[in-house]
Amino acid sequence: MATQNVVQLRDITKTYGKKGEKQYQALKGISFDVAPGEFVGIMGASGSGKTTLLNILSTLDKPTTGTVTINGTDVTKLKGNKLADFRANEIGFIFQDFNLLESLTARENIALPLALQNIGPKKSDAAVNAIAETLGISAILDSYPTEISGGQKQRVAAARALVHNPAILFGDEPTGALDSASARELLETMRNLNDQKNVSILLVTHDPFSASYAKRILFIKDGVIGKELVRGDKPREEFYSEVLNELGTFQQ
Repeated sequence: MATQNVVQLRDITKTYGKKGEKQYQALKGISFDVAPGEFVGIMGASGSGKTTLLNILSTLDKPTTGTVTINGTDVTKLKGNKLADFRANEIGFIFQDFNLLESLTARENIALPLALQNIGPKKSDAAVNAIAETLGISAILDSYPTEISGGQKQRVAAARALVHNPAILFGDEPTGALDSASARELLETMRNLNDQKNVSILLVTHDPFSASYAKRILFIKDGVIGKELVRGDKPREEFYSEVLNELGTFQQ
């Protein structure tokens, strides 16, 4: 039996505006899959449709037509509590601006998804400690967000996104607010999670350096996926050059 894809999009369209009024089609029939353990990058300039696509993938918005299947569930059919539960169980999300609660310690921030699932303190503590060790942040678990660096905040955010073992980790420009050293550190961490823990990752970015960490990149322009690059066995540096070349031709 074929392995089920973690994410499967079929003919996704998104139109804004009411019928009879001026309408804007942000997505025009997008289809692609993410296999288990795959690291996929989605690149596009602002206005290309990549944010709309990510909002639909992460169940924050619904497509006008088409289906989004995540871990075997058609999320376009879920509503209310069922959708909230699915999001809490199956999806991890790292945002550009960390989205940590300042009044909670790093440990408490990471444990939030487990608290939402009513997981007891003993099990929760064990899960938090394990992911903190993986991400190298055990020493700052009892610090508050104001007491740690941007790079550490983003690692805490990554730990929170992964602590409940989601089917997929979505990254929305996760290096956008970081200096270059912290950005590289976070990307290396994501690559290690993907290589060693088989975490499935979908990274939305306009930054070619970040995208070069992915194994496959989809380029979106005017609401359509126009090109795909696959890294294969190439070293990341060589793939980065290829991405830069592609951007040069793709954005003209």
